Amino acid sequence: MSEHDPAEVVQAFLTAFEAMDWDAALALLADDVEYTNIPMGSVDGHGGVREVLEPFFAPIHENEFQLLRQAAAGSTVFVERLDRHRLDHGWRELPVVGVFEVVDGRIAVWRDYFDLATAGRIHDPGDVA
Repeated sequence: MSEHDPAEVVQAFLTAFEAMDWDAALALLADDVEYTNIPMGSVDGHGGVREVLEPFFAPIHENEFQLLRQAAAGSTVFVERLDRHRLDHGWRELPVVGVFEVVDGRIAVWRDYFDLATAGRIHDPGDVA
């Protein structure tokens, strides 16, 4: 990974995040990162990110983050992805757009946009999209 390539930093972060490797993921966030999970709210810093995400991911057995599109402009990276989470009763699929601002090789601003109603639906593997 190039030390300061914003797209590579974001990719490494998403890979660690997908694996729920919190220490590796947080190492790629600035200490004072601003995380906004729209429509849920915002938190700052590593502690805030952990406080929001660890309980959400606790019942999840496996993740798949399918990157659909990515664009970068300077230090800003836009990622359209399908986040898939395997729970006890099936897969939950959530279309997400993430916007990341990378400063000095770490993510300083992270915003995820998604539809809250979609977040609660469980995907039946037999369903045809």
